[in-house]
Amino acid sequence: MPDDVTEDKTTQPAPAEPPAPNGTYDADAIKVLKGLEAVRLRPAMYIGSTNYRGLHHLVYEVVDNSVDECLAGFCQNISVTIEKDNSITVVDDGRGIPVGEHPTEHKSALEVVMTMLHAGGKFDDASYKISGGLHGVGVSVVNALSAWLQVDVHLNGRIYRQRYERGKAVTEVEIVGKTRKHGTITSFLPDPEIFTETEFQFDILSTRLRELAYLNAGLTITLSDKRTGEEEQYRFTGGLVEFVRHINENKDALHQKVIAFSAQSNGLVCDVALQYNEGYVESIFSYANNISTVEGGTHLSGFKAGLTRAILEYARKNDIIKNDKIALTGDDVREGLAAVISIKLPKPQFEGQTKTKLGNGEVKGIMESIVYEQLTIFFEENPAVIRQITDKILQAARAREAARKARELTRRKSALENTNLPGKLADCTESDPTKSEIFIVEGDSAGGSAKQGRDRMFQAVLPLRGKILNVERTRLDKILHNEQVGILITALGCSVEGADFNIESLRYHRVIIMTDADVDGAHIRTLLLTFFYRYMRSLIDEGYIYIAQPPLYKVKSGSKELYCYSDPELEKALKQFGSKADVQRYKGLGEMNPDQLWQTTMDPIKRILLKVNVESESAADAIMTTLMGDKVEPRRLFIQRHALEVKNLDV
Repeated sequence: MPDDVTEDKTTQPAPAEPPAPNGTYDADAIKVLKGLEAVRLRPAMYIGSTNYRGLHHLVYEVVDNSVDECLAGFCQNISVTIEKDNSITVVDDGRGIPVGEHPTEHKSALEVVMTMLHAGGKFDDASYKISGGLHGVGVSVVNALSAWLQVDVHLNGRIYRQRYERGKAVTEVEIVGKTRKHGTITSFLPDPEIFTETEFQFDILSTRLRELAYLNAGLTITLSDKRTGEEEQYRFTGGLVEFVRHINENKDALHQKVIAFSAQSNGLVCDVALQYNEGYVESIFSYANNISTVEGGTHLSGFKAGLTRAILEYARKNDIIKNDKIALTGDDVREGLAAVISIKLPKPQFEGQTKTKLGNGEVKGIMESIVYEQLTIFFEENPAVIRQITDKILQAARAREAARKARELTRRKSALENTNLPGKLADCTESDPTKSEIFIVEGDSAGGSAKQGRDRMFQAVLPLRGKILNVERTRLDKILHNEQVGILITALGCSVEGADFNIESLRYHRVIIMTDADVDGAHIRTLLLTFFYRYMRSLIDEGYIYIAQPPLYKVKSGSKELYCYSDPELEKALKQFGSKADVQRYKGLGEMNPDQLWQTTMDPIKRILLKVNVESESAADAIMTTLMGDKVEPRRLFIQRHALEVKNLDV
């Protein structure tokens, strides 16, 4: 405040307001949400979404509290059970949530934790020095978004219980029995009034729980599904070393020994494990206080800087790199690298409640120093390993240089031909990318139907001839020489991830893969998804990649027609039409007339699109390697495991 201004601290009554006409903004329009009402009104602010992702996030919030007990040294076992009614039960053998009277709220601490936002034991260093959930909103949000939730606390020889409905306590904290155990049992049923999907998926939960077991060596986590009888248990005494071996299990390791180290500095605990493979993509997974930081952050930046510095300095010092004509880059150093970085720090600064990026500025320098020092020691003691790594790095650099020349050649060729777009692309007239979409289809037959059926104003169509290159088995320089990949890159306009990539140049903000509903169509779809995941990952992260859902059947009875997109829809239609109905099975998009393709698959009002997203970094990496990698045996086992799930197989 300026020196010549005096603040008036006297209390004045608020001036009376005249009656406001309808639709105006006055004092009556200000709403005050109490307790957990704000969570129920805006659930996506706290859990990201109300679809299956937000649904499973509820489980993670409860489990994270149990893992925090493990980090504090008081929990060794966690079990998660999907009950037959689709409720969840999480059991741990930690200390148990306190149940005594809170000094200021004058109610049980258990009720305070469960019904009040920003209430918990993680705001100081007394109860939890290291924790993933620092905002104090996790379990109370779960309570708010559950039709019912019940907590049993085993503490001091007694079992304490309290039940809640939609965030509000409906019973007092009661003593319901005696016990020799200690810990917390949390059971809840997600509220169908909040969630668009309420069916838990075993595989999604198992991926996250397996990660937590890797990150916390010695912790036992059990996942059970009473709906199916399926059960898995995870316990990894080797921790991150076993995690890296899991990442590389379907790849050929460049060196057998996993490089691993643990160090502490300035309150930061750093655990790293890494191993190179003979592939061409990097697989680096970073965590802070057990939270998967999918957007990276300062710990990942520090790791990359320390890794590059350690390898290049060792190579120059020992005269391994003799050709100075090619300047080695961080991308060269990380080709074929599988690594897991897990740090634990007292006061992490995450970007938002979803915690996808670490922002602590001091962490970068600490991480770089730790990684550089530890790797330098390892390389001095293991010269054969560093020699294998540097040989691969030099090959990567030469391939990168060849890829750069390939991109330049493509640009010069386009300029000479006086065109920047491939000939088979039927472009749209709309130039605003936010209003434009492109359908990637297989072959001229489907392409012809799509071109005739589309809305030319905002829909482009790109037919590809046959199957694009399997990028999982190929270096970038050869990928860029592939004709079909080149056509796709040119049509989209943003290049591939790297120095030339510019998402602002993307010509369409909906890139829709539209393939036939047969084996070849599924293969082409997988090839395209692998390409986008490995070399245009930002398009997935920004939500620009979709998969079209053409109908599988047309049911006709007299003059009535109905398109069905699944077997359950077909069964329902047959019951509606009766025994006289004719069923046509669509195998290819080319079997549809242009107007049918528009009506069922391309019309924004009626169509079904699946948005592609990455639920788990490690799981996505593993599935791409299994399906598209060099090793046949993992692919065979995958097919055997999922064979019974396949329907309408056309070969």
